[in-house]
Amino acid sequence: MSGGQIRNVGLVSQVVDEASPSSTSSFEMLDMEPVPAPYQEVQPHWFFCRRAEDNTSWLPFSREDSDKLENACNTGKLCEEVVVAVDGERYDIHVKERKRYAVYWEQAPTEVRRCTWFYKGDKDTRFMPYPEDFSNSLEEAYMIAVTLDEWKRKLEFPNGETIILHNPKLIMQYQPIGLQDEWVSSPSEQTRPRTVKRGVDSISVEIPDGEPEKVDHLVFMVHGIGPACDLRFRSIIQCVNDFRSASLSLLASHYKRAQQDGKIGRVEFLPVNWHSALHGDATGVDEDIQRITLPSISRLRHFTNDTLLDLFFYNSPTYCQTIVDTVASEINRLHTLFKQRHPEFNGDVSVVGHSLGSLILFDMLTNQRNGSETRKGVPTNEPFRLSCDTLEQTLTRLGLQQYLDTLQTENLDLESLALCQDGDLKDLGIPLGPRKKILNYMRRKWLPEFHRAQSVTSAVDYEYFDMGIGQVSIDYPQLAFHPQTFFAFGSPIGMFLTVRGLKHIDPNYTFPTCKSFYNIYHPYDPVAYRIEPMIVSEVDLEPMLIPHHKGRKRMHLELKDSLTRMSMDLKNNVLGSLRTAWQSFARLPVAALPPEAESSVSAEQTEQPEIKVGMLNGGRRIDYVLQEKPIESFNEYLFAIQSHLCYWESEDTALLLLKEIYDKLGVAFEQPQQ
Repeated sequence: MSGGQIRNVGLVSQVVDEASPSSTSSFEMLDMEPVPAPYQEVQPHWFFCRRAEDNTSWLPFSREDSDKLENACNTGKLCEEVVVAVDGERYDIHVKERKRYAVYWEQAPTEVRRCTWFYKGDKDTRFMPYPEDFSNSLEEAYMIAVTLDEWKRKLEFPNGETIILHNPKLIMQYQPIGLQDEWVSSPSEQTRPRTVKRGVDSISVEIPDGEPEKVDHLVFMVHGIGPACDLRFRSIIQCVNDFRSASLSLLASHYKRAQQDGKIGRVEFLPVNWHSALHGDATGVDEDIQRITLPSISRLRHFTNDTLLDLFFYNSPTYCQTIVDTVASEINRLHTLFKQRHPEFNGDVSVVGHSLGSLILFDMLTNQRNGSETRKGVPTNEPFRLSCDTLEQTLTRLGLQQYLDTLQTENLDLESLALCQDGDLKDLGIPLGPRKKILNYMRRKWLPEFHRAQSVTSAVDYEYFDMGIGQVSIDYPQLAFHPQTFFAFGSPIGMFLTVRGLKHIDPNYTFPTCKSFYNIYHPYDPVAYRIEPMIVSEVDLEPMLIPHHKGRKRMHLELKDSLTRMSMDLKNNVLGSLRTAWQSFARLPVAALPPEAESSVSAEQTEQPEIKVGMLNGGRRIDYVLQEKPIESFNEYLFAIQSHLCYWESEDTALLLLKEIYDKLGVAFEQPQQ
């Protein structure tokens, strides 16, 4: 053994009691036992903690990220903090601090752990990692047992817990009876030990695949009304994380050959959060609304104030300006930060809007300026300066000049300060109040001025349309890039344009800086409206049916099959509420049927002339309807809400985005074998 191992043996021997052999027969068998395997150091794997309201779970990093963290831990100097980018560089790990920080959005830091030993009780669903110091003590005891080939050892800890190493494959942890809840556990349950495992390979845990480093395309996703994006009340961050995971899985199944040949990397999706800025302390609108809110049915009124009022705010000149400034500022901030972290990125950028988010993007893209007008008065080879004010003048204006030295020590100027998040300022030791003042000032004054100064903006220019519309007149900020494609999920754009007074969209109209546009909706979505009938009014044009990623039948055929399998009583109760939907399904388009569709559809029925639908999508079709999960709920109201929020979890939607992106890159689509 090495000197370190000998020293560790001495330390462990103070807490390890050797168990006496049960009989002399064990000594008689020693010569017949095979030579024990030599001790091999345990291979660690890194995990991060995820806390929810009612539980705490530990999730593993990918093997690539875990190896990066282990190398940094082994090579980093003890006195210096080493930062490692993980999860597609969306998080930074401060290795010495053992903390995980989000890069692109506000999120409390989470604990990170170098894991080697794990435990699981009878009622636990998964193994949990021990703290690192606890694991080190276990590893020392295990090393002694293996080296000396002496088992049945007992390891006691100051808190009274005991671990017995019966043999290499049987290690158990016993809790002291005094620490257990005698009112809950029966005497038999009190003594049930935990199972202890060594190394991540010995436990049942799914280690995620690492993400390709190369990013082919960047997509910004803008949420709709309210702070939650689905029925599970998840944030835009969580929903976009799921959408990103689905896209990675689809790339592996539908672009497998291109991935294996190294022709493609991945698509990055980043969330754009504007709700918190609108409802934060900066506007004070929530406090004002609360003063006039009736006290009855408080929960429903709180829901209304927190969600549905966003629609009214968007039609207010004051708050509409706040919303579009926030969306543009956040998109440009994320774009700048992404380019800083991925200097080799040379791909295109697209935008996605859900619900009201799609209307915000539609209005913003309508007001972009192309060519030289985009940065009028700004040299193309020089960075734009936020203001002639200095950092010192800005802090003095805010009454925060005492923090000047702190910011200057980190080489922060106004431009870099505008990119800071709350967590960055908190790390500098700046208290909550001053942090909020700084962030609010930068977001409300400097960033909107920065974007508006890049071009001469005006009210919506619908010169190609039949008539002007009653849109709120505000100054529209400019995006720092020209989007390749605009995807609208569950969008009310058509309805808003109609109630504004617009009856027809000129077929020649297109966004000034974005040449592709897809309007994607679920047939049950009560918020979604079509766009194509506003362009091609003389033809009753059915929407394009989005094929299921696994080749599912057309929705109305699957619905019919599902109902046939039901009992007659249930069928009778459901048919009435679904009759209207059934009739609409009968008119779903046959032109976009997947190959697996019913063979009874004749060739004549599937042949339709190619129709050019204006220039909003370069002459291609715009309206696309999902055929996913026709029977999700028999409560029609719940079903309607569910349908409006289904896009984040829809693999069909994700595949449509990927196909549009990679078709433009010339990468072949593959239909996997069923």
